[in-house]
Amino acid sequence: MLESTSTNFPGKFSNLQIATYQPQYQAAIIKLILNIQQQEFGLPITLKDQRDLLDIPSFYQRGNGNFWIALDREKVIGTIAAVDIGNSQLALRKMFVDTKYRGKEIGVGQHLLNSLLNWARSKNIGDIYLGTVDVFQAAHRFYQKNGFMRIHQLVLPPSFPLMTGDTIFYWLSLKN
Repeated sequence: MLESTSTNFPGKFSNLQIATYQPQYQAAIIKLILNIQQQEFGLPITLKDQRDLLDIPSFYQRGNGNFWIALDREKVIGTIAAVDIGNSQLALRKMFVDTKYRGKEIGVGQHLLNSLLNWARSKNIGDIYLGTVDVFQAAHRFYQKNGFMRIHQLVLPPSFPLMTGDTIFYWLSLKN
């Protein structure tokens, strides 16, 4: 049984849902992420570089962390993850959306991020950090639109899990 989060996708997209990770989707998650990284953006990243994808529960679904997927019926069309890095802080990772499902009209990326933010607030998380690469320009605009501020790498908490290739970093405060 999938643990679904509340979504409100418009009209013809009403069959879409956001759910927490389940093992039967692991292969589809890996395929989606590698395709976007390698084919769409030409990044030399392999599964070997991302061992976290081989054991999502122990890497992401511990402490205040979690991993969500966007589904079109049973097809994985997006992912987002939160790594608990201690001190009421999370690292946002693995935000990917299939090209056919991007954009405001459908809102898959926004629903994924909202799921993570709602989770973070329910766990009394104060800060969310993320690292990304320069070529993900649309992602940069998306994060900024959602209140993330660009920061220098030196400002990251010591427990932040740096990924090879990440050169741009963002921070969002959830403290009121």
